[in-house]
Amino acid sequence: MNRKRDVSRQIRWGHVFGYVAMVLVVLTIALPLAWVLLTSFKVRGDIYVQPAIWWPRVFEASNYHDATTSVPFWRFFSNSVIVTGVLAVVKFVLGILSAYGLVFLRFPFKRIVFLVIIAALMVPNQITVIVNYSLVAQLGYRNTLLGIIVPLAGVAFGTFLMRNHFLSIPTEIIEAARMDGAGHLRLLWRIVLPVSGPTMVAFGIITVVNEWNEYLWPFLMADDSSVATLPVGLTQLQNNDGLTNWGPVMAATVLAMIPILVVFLILQRHMIKGLTSGAVKG
Repeated sequence: MNRKRDVSRQIRWGHVFGYVAMVLVVLTIALPLAWVLLTSFKVRGDIYVQPAIWWPRVFEASNYHDATTSVPFWRFFSNSVIVTGVLAVVKFVLGILSAYGLVFLRFPFKRIVFLVIIAALMVPNQITVIVNYSLVAQLGYRNTLLGIIVPLAGVAFGTFLMRNHFLSIPTEIIEAARMDGAGHLRLLWRIVLPVSGPTMVAFGIITVVNEWNEYLWPFLMADDSSVATLPVGLTQLQNNDGLTNWGPVMAATVLAMIPILVVFLILQRHMIKGLTSGAVKG
């Protein structure tokens, strides 16, 4: 009886520590976002006051007007939409097709190809910047959206994620479809993709978020505002000659976060299912 009581007490304390850890993680993530949001409504005097204050004395929406008029914000926004949209589609298609090939096709050196993909995941993008920059410059694609998109079209993570999910599909379903005469295209379209919805959503969300927030490569490729994406263009709001007015900077940051935040909130359940669906085979 005492042993059961001790076990129950340990479980109860484990739940308490789990909730405390969860609250700490949420606060760590939410507090900076709350600071950005509140600062976007502050006047300059409230931003630089000492000690710092969280709540604005007066809510001022002029920061959003300044953020969208002092720089070509909507041009940056449209460039980000184009780059993110094209890369999301390209990576989505390539990731699914390459993962399908690694799982359902037989060809020489398949394991070596997969090891190369794994190795690509271990190489930081910064290492390939010089080589990619030299190649793009020689092709004449600098300061173009094409020069930003093509070098970022690698899809190692998506291939890895989708491959793990495809391996978790019961082999009986695949064999039954093949016995019915299904070719590769029909097998992919009618059998594999319909049972891969959550994983595809997770793949899509991760890809969109990563490309929307990409900074280094667009920064190297963009010489002017015509092709600059949001992360690059918003640096123009900072005043290098004097004190930066952080109000418009924070307002622009909020506007840049809203599209991705809305997408994530709508699809988060599917994303969690997708990331865990390949963990257990069967």
